[in-house]
Amino acid sequence: MKQYLIITTAAIALLASASPAFADTAAPNDTTTAPGDTDGDTRQDDNIVVGALRTPVAIERVSATVTVLGEPAIVALQPIALTDALLRTPGVSMSRNGGYGTTTSLRIRGADAGETVMVIDGMRLSDPSATAGGYGFSNLLLDDVDRIEILRGPQSILWGSDATGGVVNVRTRRPTERLEGSFAVEAGTHDNVSARAGVGGTSDLIDWRLSASRFTTDGISARANGTEADGFQRSAASGTVTVRVAPGVSLDLRGYWADGKNDFDGTSGDTLAYGTTKEWSGYAGLNFALLDGKLVNRVAVLQNVTDRENFDPTRSIRAITFDAHGRLRRYEYQGTYTFSDAIQAVFGAEREEQRMTTASPTNSATPYTLTPYSVDMDSLYAELRVSPVKGLTLDGGARYDHQSRFGGQTVWSAGAAYTPNGGATVLRASYDEGFKAPSLYQMYSAYGTADLAPQKAKGWEVGAEQNFGEALRLSATWFQRDTDNLIDFAYCPTSGTLPAACYIPGTTTTRFGYYANVKTAKASGLELAASAKLGVLFAEGNYSWTRAEDRTEGSSTYGRQLQRVPRHMANAEAGIDLPQGLRASVAARYSGETFNAATGTAKLDDYWLIDFRAQVRIKENLMLQGRVENLTDKDYQTAAGYSALGRTVYVGVRSRF
Repeated sequence: MKQYLIITTAAIALLASASPAFADTAAPNDTTTAPGDTDGDTRQDDNIVVGALRTPVAIERVSATVTVLGEPAIVALQPIALTDALLRTPGVSMSRNGGYGTTTSLRIRGADAGETVMVIDGMRLSDPSATAGGYGFSNLLLDDVDRIEILRGPQSILWGSDATGGVVNVRTRRPTERLEGSFAVEAGTHDNVSARAGVGGTSDLIDWRLSASRFTTDGISARANGTEADGFQRSAASGTVTVRVAPGVSLDLRGYWADGKNDFDGTSGDTLAYGTTKEWSGYAGLNFALLDGKLVNRVAVLQNVTDRENFDPTRSIRAITFDAHGRLRRYEYQGTYTFSDAIQAVFGAEREEQRMTTASPTNSATPYTLTPYSVDMDSLYAELRVSPVKGLTLDGGARYDHQSRFGGQTVWSAGAAYTPNGGATVLRASYDEGFKAPSLYQMYSAYGTADLAPQKAKGWEVGAEQNFGEALRLSATWFQRDTDNLIDFAYCPTSGTLPAACYIPGTTTTRFGYYANVKTAKASGLELAASAKLGVLFAEGNYSWTRAEDRTEGSSTYGRQLQRVPRHMANAEAGIDLPQGLRASVAARYSGETFNAATGTAKLDDYWLIDFRAQVRIKENLMLQGRVENLTDKDYQTAAGYSALGRTVYVGVRSRF
């Protein structure tokens, strides 16, 4: 292990009242811009929620709870992975099977890992070959991201299947100068090296940005009882181009690519096994305005491809042990009609085509078969936003989806946001419905059940926030979500006559279990957040109480907290931000005790993690930064039997020119 020196200067005073990363509105001095998802115009105001609502909306008019992290907040956090930043926001928890690159599960308000929609630059990412069909966060690092939006609660009206927990929408940097560039390089413990760079420009005709990144680490042993390190290497690139073809007409082209290789361990300890994950996404969209600009249209096609393979070098004949390929293609039309400043409608139609092949090759020369499976979904949606009186915004929407396997599904939403004083005080309330279609793996793998029904969720929330300028900001939200038809793995009996479901469909081969709609869950909770600033001193924090329980009638686990969902979570940060360009802070993150599995008594202990971060401007457009994560070298686990990072030290530089 190499040791790196971090140059730090700190003067910490002021204790956070709950925990850090309070950002229920856009960060102060946020200079980020909109992704151009609607009309190709990439210049927007600061306090705007863009991608998560699929059209620009002032944040005080949003009825659901949303957190926005702008570029200054992201730079201050110094995250490696996107999940490092998400964990600092209310209601978000994570479990990971080791260090960076290993299996990662993100949960919002206790919703299962596959119930969050992930969007980058308007491109919805998912892997149809994954067990739950959602997105795996293990291969997603910060890259060129400069804006993060987290929309909580069921959001299927605009985002369809999988959005029962919420939506994470990120946007990469957009150019503001005719020609500009940026880079960031850092190194640290475990031989971590991270390098990112980008270049772009803007003119009357075209906006463009290209970026690339590389991350390598020797890592730690994935299994807690292991001794050899499991490394991770990843390369990535992204690009956006907006061409203003004519007044009111623009063309958007976007792309994202990542290629990762991670070592991992077996359940008994060290192995030489490793996996590769290659993913790419492409987007092409035409934006055009009609009726004197009142009707803004977007027609787009996008595709997301994920290839995953696992290898065991100790095999004598064939090293590959797992081979999976997923493809998602979407065709989208969206219209936004502005009747007046007080009335706006968003409506659209979509078609989604999912394809999957998987196989687990044996250690033999016998050829293996990649059997293709597919499912399609056609959708219609509409949402109306009305401001009948000053300060009051009402919204309501509906969505209809027809899937080629289970048929039709309709969801509804309604909400209200009220501010009597231009956003200083905001009251919010919303009711939302969501659904999650069964994945191709859950329907057609060796453990699949073809006639699975979709999971259904209904949720509501009420919240309030009070802003006293930058001096003090407070917010509180209460939420509740009920989920039925939860798809879970059902185990077959070990004796007696086996039911038909315990045979692989179309064969006489038995199996030890299968996927079925067997569970019901209920989640409710309280989210508190606060931030304060006094001169050069600042503090911020959040606290989340999440009661997410199994409510399956007759189950032995009825009333039990769902696996790996902490009931208590908290963040806190306090520090100093000098006008001379020095910012330093101490941050703390708490995760409460959790059950490791849906059954059994094994629990994961609660833990506190303490971090120290500092950054200093050494010359114009050049910043030196450093941090110590897990300062006390706390030994903890987010998945039983798997290691977590101990004390790690990083130092680096970044520049924007």
